[in-house]
Amino acid sequence: MQLPPGDASYSDRNPEPKSRDLFKFFVICIASLMAIIWGTFALGSAIVWWIPPSVEQQLGNLVLPVYSQQAKPGKTQDQLNDLLNKLESHLPPSNPARNYQILYINQPIVNAAAIPSDRILVYQGLLDKAESENELMMILGHELGHFKNRDHLRGLGNALLLQIVFSSLFGDIGSVAAIGTTSIEAISRAQFSQQQEIQADDVGLDLLYKHYGHVAGATDFFDRIRDIPNIPLLASHPAPASRVEQLKTLIHDRQYSIKQKTPLQLPKS
Repeated sequence: MQLPPGDASYSDRNPEPKSRDLFKFFVICIASLMAIIWGTFALGSAIVWWIPPSVEQQLGNLVLPVYSQQAKPGKTQDQLNDLLNKLESHLPPSNPARNYQILYINQPIVNAAAIPSDRILVYQGLLDKAESENELMMILGHELGHFKNRDHLRGLGNALLLQIVFSSLFGDIGSVAAIGTTSIEAISRAQFSQQQEIQADDVGLDLLYKHYGHVAGATDFFDRIRDIPNIPLLASHPAPASRVEQLKTLIHDRQYSIKQKTPLQLPKS
């Protein structure tokens, strides 16, 4: 005997999926998405060493105009570049030769960043927090360390690769302009791993020692900002306390001396 639909014993051929099945499907989708993202980032980290300077320059052209418009040429930028040139003199020769330059941005943001096209962004907010030339040189040396390790390309490269991968899987989800915008955002919020930060700090510490003959001020800036909330530098980098301890370990292991610091002669906002 056939029972009418709605009866307790009725069962159609396509029963509604159970909550557990929906949950499993959701987990599989999320896991697949995470695997795609992880694989893309792994690929980006692998190929970053194969990107020639000419291609890096082209990638930099996607983001450089935005920051160039914000930059404020003048005495402060010239003084910052003079300091950077002193650190550059201690770098090993490269082929082709690099021309690192600072773009000074007069905004109250406590941040500095290395971007493609061999540019370092330095914001006035960071200069306001620095209390000696030594700690500023440590920050600039740290950014040069990101260039040496090609960290500045990872955020941009990962953003481009993700855009390409998702466009291939799900259709055209963004034009070239959108890719450029995404890349700019990736530069702005780039989050480096703890290991990348330690490696960049290592380079900065080495340059600081080669320039001054000691490492006074190496940890001062990170010590000072560790308890200040809402700083972009803190949002995009590991905890300052951890970095300070790592630097102190390096200083101790290498038996670097600590002497008198040099006053910072840059104007304050």
